[in-house]
Amino acid sequence: MLLPLKPICSASKVRKDGTSLIFLQYCKCESDKTLLNTDIAIPPKYWNKKLCRINDDLPAAYGSAEKLNLEVHRMFRLAEDIIHFAIQLKVEDTVSFAKKTFRPNLSASELEEIEKKHKTLKPVQNLDFFYQIDEYIKSKERKVSKETVGVFRQMKEHLLAFEVFRKKLISFECIDLEFYEKLVDFLTHEYVQKRRKELTKGLKINTIGKTVKQLRIFLKNRSKRKVILPIDLDGFKILEEEADAIYLTELEIQHIYTLDLSNHQHLIKYRDLLVFGCLTGLRFSDFSVIRSEDVRDKKLYKKQEKSDHWVVVPLREEAYTIFVHNFKRKIPRITNPDFNYYIKEVGKLAGIDELITFSYKRGNKDVVEVKPRYEWITSHTCRRSFCTNEFLASTPVKLIMKISGHKKESDFYRYIRISAEQAALQIERIWNERSTNNNNVKPQNFIRLLNH
Repeated sequence: MLLPLKPICSASKVRKDGTSLIFLQYCKCESDKTLLNTDIAIPPKYWNKKLCRINDDLPAAYGSAEKLNLEVHRMFRLAEDIIHFAIQLKVEDTVSFAKKTFRPNLSASELEEIEKKHKTLKPVQNLDFFYQIDEYIKSKERKVSKETVGVFRQMKEHLLAFEVFRKKLISFECIDLEFYEKLVDFLTHEYVQKRRKELTKGLKINTIGKTVKQLRIFLKNRSKRKVILPIDLDGFKILEEEADAIYLTELEIQHIYTLDLSNHQHLIKYRDLLVFGCLTGLRFSDFSVIRSEDVRDKKLYKKQEKSDHWVVVPLREEAYTIFVHNFKRKIPRITNPDFNYYIKEVGKLAGIDELITFSYKRGNKDVVEVKPRYEWITSHTCRRSFCTNEFLASTPVKLIMKISGHKKESDFYRYIRISAEQAALQIERIWNERSTNNNNVKPQNFIRLLNH
């Protein structure tokens, strides 16, 4: 036998109907092996271990022993071809390659097609998995925002930690549904968050979903560039849950804007930028880098980094005053972490201290956190506040989305935050206006929101 490959039928793995599956066992070494399922099942007592074949006295109810042996032999030769093919290609993980490629009904012509696809791949000097991630990040650095590049690097960090945990190198050949399931389980229960002061294991569902999403995009990119063969990603579900978050009301934004910070001078620029963000609806990566020439005729012209499209935002008087008079048409250089830290202090001084309870899932467990409302304020609160307040002011959703960058209304309705009481009051106001003006105004927006 040229390869460490043999048919087996285990008597210890008998199914309810009294049969056991016949597998092709491929052992690269004692610690690296796999079973290739032939989908043929017989009572194990009719399996000849010495000859690795089905006995001729197999009852007819289970099929013809002669035909079944021919099928096992055909699949054995097919598995041999796949393994030889992997060795010729210098595939590092031939076991994973064989497991991913083999299936009982794979025809010789299909195997030839796989060979042709391999021959069309661009010659690559280094197919190391993390080398390719680095190359991918380099190719994106001039095309996407620094924030997005940070997401790519976070994905790499998570995968490196998983490689250490599994004690086995990650290669393109080993990525399959089992890899995905083990990765998600690791990120959910075992991943250690190094940047936390206290030891914290496991990531939130949305963070795991973001990692899986970026991994899918990376793998598709490498395949599209013919660096690797296409990988079946159908089972790579992008996990997500509705994120708990707050928004600042118009009255709270006005209160923050007029807040006396004479005894807290270091907070003034953070306060002003917080208000500016809430009144423009842009992401921090956009409103923190506005240039003088971006503002003309009390309008802000900005190309959004993430969506790569232009928006025109009419500036309210407070926003215009902050940019022109407070900032002298030059946004101060502030990092996102610093901004998130100091605007919480601003919120505390503004008396936004109502206790808020939010929950999220870590694996199958609900984690509940109770904090003062100002502790939940982040740079993302700016954009969420703009969208929610404009929605409550009855600004057409399509117009808000032009600024927010949401492409689907369903995503927009999940994004904004209003209470059931606010929805009821808003519908009541619409009904009153309808009665007064005799207009047939339908509260469709709120019906959609409540459905989400």
